Amino acid sequence: MFRTKRSGLVRRLWRSRAPVEGDGEADRGTHGSGGCCMGKTTKVAKSNAGSEAELKALTHSILKKIKEKQLEVLLQAVESKGGARSPCLLLPSKVDAKVGQQSYSLPMLLYKVFRWPDLRHSSELKRLSCCESYGKINPELVCCNPHHMSRLCELDSPDSGPSSSDTGGTTYSAPVGLSDSLALQESGERTHWCVVAYWEEKTRVGRLYSVQEPSLDIFYDLPQGNGFCLGQLCSDNKSQLVQMVRAKIGYGIQLTREPDGVWVYNRSCYPIFIKSATLDNPDSRTLLVHKVFPGFSIKAFDYDKACSLQRPNDHEFTQQPRTGFTVQISFVKGWGQCYTRQFISSCPCWLEVIFNTR
Repeated sequence: MFRTKRSGLVRRLWRSRAPVEGDGEADRGTHGSGGCCMGKTTKVAKSNAGSEAELKALTHSILKKIKEKQLEVLLQAVESKGGARSPCLLLPSKVDAKVGQQSYSLPMLLYKVFRWPDLRHSSELKRLSCCESYGKINPELVCCNPHHMSRLCELDSPDSGPSSSDTGGTTYSAPVGLSDSLALQESGERTHWCVVAYWEEKTRVGRLYSVQEPSLDIFYDLPQGNGFCLGQLCSDNKSQLVQMVRAKIGYGIQLTREPDGVWVYNRSCYPIFIKSATLDNPDSRTLLVHKVFPGFSIKAFDYDKACSLQRPNDHEFTQQPRTGFTVQISFVKGWGQCYTRQFISSCPCWLEVIFNTR
């Protein structure tokens, strides 16, 4: 019975492995343009298909050595695609596995099998702050839970392609809709480190969400967890496009304040699009809109950079004094010069995050 249950868990895990093909992209037609995240999941070459049997045998062999309760933890994380809160999967970090001519550590092998088949090096990864191994250097046991990791975005150079000069959208949104958040900041309130507003096109939906905890989940439908649930907000918008995008938000994003800045992790199945003054060249007069694919993280806000951007002659800041402390995030649909929508206020579902200074 013990072996039967273990073998069943292993078979279920193998059936739940990450697909080799498909990029999950929703907003097609602008691959690799300026400001886009270069971390799209790529299709694995057919020449690697011959190693499928070898990879299966190796994965089965390793999984059968893992404790049954740990297999259940891994299965919970993999089958829920990170939607369920799963504990850390602590395994030896020194164990190596070989597939063809490539050698991988045990964590890397599990990340490749269950999240990113095209993963090449650990430098492409960022551990989520919810993980016990976060911030630890070379521990004997390391968390191998694939959904406690994210892929790092590789940003284009600001001069490498067309940019989005979305000053019109910025000027419209903050002064009109976020006056109550500005009042919070000006009143001297410092219990929150940011506030979040949810918009559908040009209309803000619901009240501002004040954030005190270091990490916030913003989602439409999440099996487990708490945070800012967009699905509970009352919206009168009957647009079919808004309703379609709203349904695709799914697990949404995770917004986390970390020592080096504020990170955004895309937990959904579709791309998100981010504009932030601290993501771009400080000498640039326009801001790029960055595309972040599912499973990827980006440092969306840097407090030190934001403070240094407050220059009297800066075009963005003369139009909107708090642009440096604001990040805009659109679900599924992009905006700017690369897309049909020129301003974020034309996007179906989007967020505005306003940060307090330190």
